[in-house]
Amino acid sequence: MSLPALFAEATITLVVIMDPPGTVPVFLSLTGRKSKQARARAARQAVLVSLGVISLFAIGGEAILSYLGIGIPALQGAGGLLLLLIALDLLTGRGATEPEAVEDVNVALVPLGTPLLAGPGAIAATIVFVRQADGHLGSYLALAAAILTVHLILWLCLRYSGLVIRVVKDSGILLLAKIAGLLLAAIAVQLIADSVRGFISGSS
Repeated sequence: MSLPALFAEATITLVVIMDPPGTVPVFLSLTGRKSKQARARAARQAVLVSLGVISLFAIGGEAILSYLGIGIPALQGAGGLLLLLIALDLLTGRGATEPEAVEDVNVALVPLGTPLLAGPGAIAATIVFVRQADGHLGSYLALAAAILTVHLILWLCLRYSGLVIRVVKDSGILLLAKIAGLLLAAIAVQLIADSVRGFISGSS
């Protein structure tokens, strides 16, 4: 595969999996009532966390999973359960009672940084592309450029999501929280289902 083709395929695949526009409702549901500076900081932290996790698994993902004896189905199951807990908080409104400092950490680490952005799907896709690179420096550089490009897109979507707040106001943010909770719950169930299928096919 040529370097431009690898770059394009990796970029498109990761954009589809990580879904930058789709993260905006979740981001706003968690940060919509914060100041503009706090939202910008949360966006930056979430993207940096995602970039760090994806880069870590790009460099040593197979070795890490092999050493710990963890497969992709296990990652999917864990990610699904984590997302389901966050979804339940959004749907029931329990997350609104947490201290602001804790909420800031949760936004940066969970669910945005991981597992929503740097989730099992993105990790698995990254490991597959690293395998395709097959030791060629140019291919590694193309994959690195694709990962950086995707995270730049993610940052732009989150950083300027505040424009949506001017339109939807506080009542709209509450509605977004419920919608985001429902979508996260669906994603969580799908991840758990994929995990179960992975374990069944692996043991058959």
